[in-house]
Amino acid sequence: MFKNHPKGLLPAALANMGERFGFYTMMAILTLFLMSKFGLSETEAGSLYSIFYGAIYILALAGGLIADATKQYKGTIITGLIVMSLGYFFLAMPALIVSKWIALAVLLIIAFGNGLFKGNLQALVGQMYDKPEYSKYRDSGFQIFYMFINIGGMFAPFAAVYVRNLFVKTQGFIYDSDLPGLCWSFKNSTMSEEVFNGRFTELATKVSGGITPNMEAFAEKYLTAFNTGFHYAFSVAIAAMVISLIIFFAYKRILPDKKTIVAADKPKISKEQIKQDATEIKQRLLALFAVFGVVIFFWFSFHQNGLTLTMFAKDYTQLKVFNFDISAEIFQSINPFIVVFLTPVIMAIFAAMRKRGKEPSTPKKIGIGMGIAAFAFVIMALGSLGLPTLNEVKAAGGLDFAQRVTPWLLFGTYFILTVAELFISPLGLSFVSKVAPAHLQGLMQGCWLGATAVGNFSLFLGAMMYKSISISATWTVFVVVCLISMIAMFSMVKWLERVAK
Repeated sequence: MFKNHPKGLLPAALANMGERFGFYTMMAILTLFLMSKFGLSETEAGSLYSIFYGAIYILALAGGLIADATKQYKGTIITGLIVMSLGYFFLAMPALIVSKWIALAVLLIIAFGNGLFKGNLQALVGQMYDKPEYSKYRDSGFQIFYMFINIGGMFAPFAAVYVRNLFVKTQGFIYDSDLPGLCWSFKNSTMSEEVFNGRFTELATKVSGGITPNMEAFAEKYLTAFNTGFHYAFSVAIAAMVISLIIFFAYKRILPDKKTIVAADKPKISKEQIKQDATEIKQRLLALFAVFGVVIFFWFSFHQNGLTLTMFAKDYTQLKVFNFDISAEIFQSINPFIVVFLTPVIMAIFAAMRKRGKEPSTPKKIGIGMGIAAFAFVIMALGSLGLPTLNEVKAAGGLDFAQRVTPWLLFGTYFILTVAELFISPLGLSFVSKVAPAHLQGLMQGCWLGATAVGNFSLFLGAMMYKSISISATWTVFVVVCLISMIAMFSMVKWLERVAK
């Protein structure tokens, strides 16, 4: 797999894999943690989630500016890992996270560390492929890099859920996804007598070992156990950060050092920049920002996986596969698993097409990816027809198992969305590294992430729709958004292909 690729690709991919394991450990449980810890509604949790997820990527602009100005890409990456580790340490402390605003402040610390790390590591990978002998393997190099990201993400939800559920068990309870919301409803005196005497008491008795508890004491104790388990699950991310730091330090000498390159061989850089005269640089930047504008809508749709799709898993999906009980968060492991499984397949298909001279250009691949994403939400919209609104579900205290949809609906949707992601995300990174002016590589990678940030800042709209309109109509909005983006991308393909040459 690594044949014909620079030696630095593997350690860069491994360092990123460790960091992503920690990050996706947190992201797998973040939405449900916010709702359970502070009794937030879907819209309120969605707003905090959007602010954090958007900040992760918008702060990559700051990270890119710092690295481009100092030429210290490696130092900026190491600082980012340390800052993220500090944020995860704070998040793992139950006594510290006593309000949603403190939680948000800690999340923004993690976002800043991620901004220092993420775009600059991608820029380093791009610099490896600036050498002529590696340039034609740039797309496949970023696909391999992206696959390793998802190896980390593949196991993270299982680790987070295991730690949380283990702690809940030590407190004498078992996990149930409906109970935190019901406990908050009871504490806030918004629970109906029917739900209190029915579903709430039934579930409380079940998770307490068959003994009906004092319901007031139960609500407090279950929330404390559940939320403390969440906090301890976040500590898994700290270990992942340490591993990533060790890998990066061990192999940083073989990674590109732009400051050294400029000092030792300055004419190479200056010649490249001279060729990129003002007109060419303008065209490159316009092309990049056009692509950034399109992918905003993909990330707005795709990153619903940690928000509305996770809520859908909790509220509407049968949490049982082959007679095994599962948690709502586990669905998020489908995406990275499929990335790891399909990346070699898609690479082989593109390699075969390349040999025949028929491989689509990177802009065409991105356009195809947008169409595939639209199809994924068509599946969700059709599978959600006839489901009650969220308000109706809450009024009933949740849906019984028989009223819920098969988990294969989400499995299928995640599969198709992942195929779309493989056509967009790693190839978008490759396109940015190829088209970005030589002296703006870190900043342009930051802008790619900044476009992702704009999409992420809009995530809360999905949570608002999920709560306010029918579930099927919510997914239909994402179908329309992805189709419009696909049309826009295909309308620019020829221009983007010319600029990328």
